[in-house]
Amino acid sequence: MSTTRLAVLGSPIRHSLSPALHAAAYDVLGLDWGYEVAEVGPGGLPGFLAGLDDGWRGLSLTMPLKREVIPLLDSWSDLVGITGVANTVRVDGGEVRGWNTDVAGLTEGFRRNGVRSLLSVDILGAGATAQSAVAAAGVLGARDIELAVRDPARATDAVAMGERLGITVRLRGLDEPPSRAPEAVISTLPNGIETAPRYTPEQRHGSVLFDVAYDPWPTQRASEWLADGGQVIPGVEMLMQQALKQVRIFVAGDAAVRLDRETEVVAAMRAAVGLD
Repeated sequence: MSTTRLAVLGSPIRHSLSPALHAAAYDVLGLDWGYEVAEVGPGGLPGFLAGLDDGWRGLSLTMPLKREVIPLLDSWSDLVGITGVANTVRVDGGEVRGWNTDVAGLTEGFRRNGVRSLLSVDILGAGATAQSAVAAAGVLGARDIELAVRDPARATDAVAMGERLGITVRLRGLDEPPSRAPEAVISTLPNGIETAPRYTPEQRHGSVLFDVAYDPWPTQRASEWLADGGQVIPGVEMLMQQALKQVRIFVAGDAAVRLDRETEVVAAMRAAVGLD
């Protein structure tokens, strides 16, 4: 049995493809590491962290823990400071360190699918992933973002972050049509929430949809986009790209340090979740 433990935490979490991605990577790297799934809901993260022993190396965090972890961190990456969101934790000698790999998951997902730059972007939703989406859109050059939300009060952090990054972020209701035809739409809505702005067939045809949901796939939104001839990037692409950065962090402690045999690692990870 492996003495090095990792896990993905969140609620609901049983549908997660993260174990398949990480297992594929560690198999190529020859690391006998165990990657588990743990159901941890709101308020449960402090107790989980307090119970970790020396066998634990790191955690992947999903809804609803990406913001809750911030006050529990001893140190964090620049992107965590910018977004106020962490989805990756490494435990080093009792120190809890945080990273945001969601931003890279989105930017690299766009680039791998031929989208190198963006000017206008719509983001659906106001959760933690939406804040990472604002930052990712900014990395790709966007300075015009419309954030479609149900509750404007939940979007104040995203608007403020956009201002700090020099990005204009405007709010509108989730069921309202866009004020212009965006180049890309990033949906951060959980699967099953199909209410969305009323995009016309022409707008869908002329834009890229990056839908972060992936189980089940395709979502209703993705099906509509494809039916109108628009480009769709599936959420599993983001999951794979951010997981690669997590593997780098867990192995080397740095998301920028390439892995040994990384080309083989990437191929194995993509195959594990049916990409390419």
